[in-house]
This record gives sequence, C-alpha cells and structure tokens, in this order.
Amino acid sequence: MFSCNNSTSAHTTFLLTGFPGLEASQHWVSIPINLVCVTSIVGNSIILFLIRTDPALHEPMYIFLSMLAASDLGLCASTFPTMVRLFWLGARELPFDLCAAQMFFIHAFTYVESGVLLAMAFDRFIAIRDPLHYATILPHSAMAKVGAAILARAVLLNLPAPVLLRRLLFPQMSELSHCYCLHCDLVGLACSDTWVNSFVGLISILLSLGLDSSLIMLSYVLILRIVLAIAAPGERLKALNTCVSHLCIVLIFYLPKLGLSVLHRVEKHSYPALAVLMANLHFLVPPFMNPIVYCIKSKQIRQGLLKRFQQKRVDVS
Repeated sequence: MFSCNNSTSAHTTFLLTGFPGLEASQHWVSIPINLVCVTSIVGNSIILFLIRTDPALHEPMYIFLSMLAASDLGLCASTFPTMVRLFWLGARELPFDLCAAQMFFIHAFTYVESGVLLAMAFDRFIAIRDPLHYATILPHSAMAKVGAAILARAVLLNLPAPVLLRRLLFPQMSELSHCYCLHCDLVGLACSDTWVNSFVGLISILLSLGLDSSLIMLSYVLILRIVLAIAAPGERLKALNTCVSHLCIVLIFYLPKLGLSVLHRVEKHSYPALAVLMANLHFLVPPFMNPIVYCIKSKQIRQGLLKRFQQKRVDVS
C-alpha cells in the first residue's frame, strides 16, 4: 500500500496487477487468456466480414450482430495490450493519461455492447409481434440512428469520468487491482474527496447497464406474453427459438459481472489470484462466446461460413 503524498494526477503512475502468488509462472497462466483474446478478435472479425459481404445477412438482426461484434473488438483492443505488456514483458507501470484513456474506452465499449443487446431485444420483440412489417419498421436508416444513439450515449456517459479524475490527488505510485484500469478502482485509490466521482459513476451505470438490463427483462416479458397467446405449440417453439441466441449472449454478458461482484465481496482477499482471473474473464468471455453462439445457432451464419470456405477451396484449386 502506497501512502498519500498529495501528488497530482499528472505525476501519478499506476501499477498493474498480475496473478498474486503466481508471478514466477504467470507467463504460462496467461496463455489461455491470450488464446481467448486472439480467438475473440478472429471470431468477431469473421462475423463482421460475413455480414458486410453477404447480402443475405443484411437484415436487422445481423446488422445489430455486426454492431455487437464491433463493440467486442473494441473491448479486446482496450484490454489486450496491457495484458500482453504485463504478462509477457513484465511492464506494470502505466501513466495517468494512458490509464484514464483505457478506462474510458473499456467502459464506453461495455456500454455500447449493453445498448446493442437492448436493441437486439427490441428487434426480437418486433420480429415476433409483427413479422409481416418487420423490415419496414426497422429499415437500415432506423438502425443507423439507433447505432449512433448507442455510441453517443456511451461517449457522453463516460466523458465526465476522466475529466473528474484529474481533480483528485493520488499517491505517486498506486497499485491497481487488475491488469487494466477501471473507474471504481481508480476512485478507490484517490487521497482526496471522491463523492462527486462516485456519484457520477453510479449515475452512469444506472443509465446504461441498469436501464438496459431492466428494459431487456421487460422486452422478454412482453415476448413471453405474445408467445403464450399463440395457439399452435409448434409456432410457439419456433418463435421462442428465434430468441435463444440473444438470450444466451445476454446471460454471457451479465452473469460474469454478477459473479465478479459476488467474488469481490466474499472471497477477494482469500483467493486474490482467482479474483484477478475472474476480472479478466469478465471482459474476455462475452467477446469470445458471442461469435460461437451465433455460429452454432444461426443457420445463415453457418451457411455464409461454408460458402466462403468452399469459394476459398475453389480459388486454391
């Protein structure tokens, strides 16, 4: 623990945390994490490429999926570099400006992903409630506006955080709890009064993750009411099946956050290495699993992959 010496934020250096107690072998421990990162980048890049190049995938559901893949790539780009520096180069130091920038992008892309999941829930509701007018209700222009609104919200909600952090005093050397910078972690290390920062952070979370999760649950309540009103059991099952992929990635997005929150309150100090591992998976699991879920559940995505693979074989031969 470093003592407060009233150092300004500009002169503060943050120290990233690896796996406590496993410093000698963290190169090997980090290999699965690095593989997950690389697989996430490749998987989401393939999803983006398929949706961009295949006209059959230019439907609202897949355009929202491309937004999700783009936010996943942004999240990987925000976290992966510091992990590589820490685990493979042993570089723990991070200046305040770089830490604040990483914090901004991590939270912004997380809010973008949450907003896209909400838009996808609305998309599923419209598709089930009014399938005949689905394409006219959600034209490309409307989806572009939704995407712009999601991005603008993420930027506006996160802009105050790095600005307000500059007014705080930190120890000259501050040790973070993870291998990347998060707002709550930085606020907890400050030597000066942080109630404004904490209040702004709480409002930001409530207007993003809190609001989105509540509206997603409301969307599924409405979807369930519509499905239960369908007389034919086969049609009910068919309607519910269109929501399975989205419901899976919603759970993948929110459950690691819940697990990390519980772990931090119950066993963080007893098993610090497990807490760090959970914190890494907290941001790495959704980008890793989202392409896998949609490749397994979406026939159109599988067909697009197969068509590209067959074209590649023909070109090679």
